[in-house]
Amino acid sequence: MNIVKEFKEFAIKGNAFDLAVGVIIGGAFGKIVTSVIEDLIMPVVAAMVGKPDFSSIYFAMGKGAESIPAGASLADAKKAAPDAAIFAYGNFITVAINFLLLALVVFMMVKAINKMKKKEEAAAVVAPPAPPKEEVLLTEIRDLLKAKA
Repeated sequence: MNIVKEFKEFAIKGNAFDLAVGVIIGGAFGKIVTSVIEDLIMPVVAAMVGKPDFSSIYFAMGKGAESIPAGASLADAKKAAPDAAIFAYGNFITVAINFLLLALVVFMMVKAINKMKKKEEAAAVVAPPAPPKEEVLLTEIRDLLKAKA
């Protein structure tokens, strides 16, 4: 029974519960960011510069590299020369560009959220209410007594 009690305390503890909520919200936020990138940002980028897909850029070297026809796709090059060492740096470039776009979108979203939070905090900061007259008088009396002593 003791282990059940310990597990219950662990599962209900604020940190574990907060972590679970964070994971769930993070998954949903990831879907939002993915949609923003794929559905909003990438079409604009594709309209301006074409679809940024460099995954078929590679450099073949070693045994069998000469048997790869010029202009062959990466998949065709791997089929034509299975023994060749294929340095497929184009896929890395595509992934790096996607990462930079994703990071930019997340940065802009965080910046917008922080801006909204600052506005809420500024609105919440209100001057403290003036102390009651009795407290003001007692403070003045205290100060006068200190001055005489």
